[in-house]
Amino acid sequence: EILTVTIRVDEISNIIRECIEQYNREVKIVNTDTVLQVRDGIALIHGLDEVMVGELVEFEKGTIGVTLKLESNNVGVVLMGDDLMIQEGISVKGTGKIAQIPVSGAYLGCVINDLAKPIDGWGEISTSKSRLIESPAS
Repeated sequence: EILTVTIRVDEISNIIRECIEQYNREVKIVNTDTVLQVRDGIALIHGLDEVMVGELVEFEKGTIGVTLKLESNNVGVVLMGDDLMIQEGISVKGTGKIAQIPVSGAYLGCVINDLAKPIDGWGEISTSKSRLIESPAS
């Protein structure tokens, strides 16, 4: 018994054309490096050459930090969470976002943590405005 297969060139070219049109050429570069040392809520990171002062960084276990000290071969990061989870050798990546805090009259009288998340049990606060942490008072 012989199996006969017919190839329709127009179908194949339409499938290839559709695949090419749906191809996403977006390249995302992630600036990642490792923790050298952690002490008193400060992490010393090897590298992270592309970060900016005040940029948020994220450690592999989800803790957030803010870059404050940029040197030629390392970066000093203030930890905005549990420093017990951060150990030498774990990875950390730059987010490309400068640290901001939401602002609104709804925050008056609320108790929040260092990432502006309410900790007083009154629930989330909605706001559409934000302000850089390192900005002049007005």
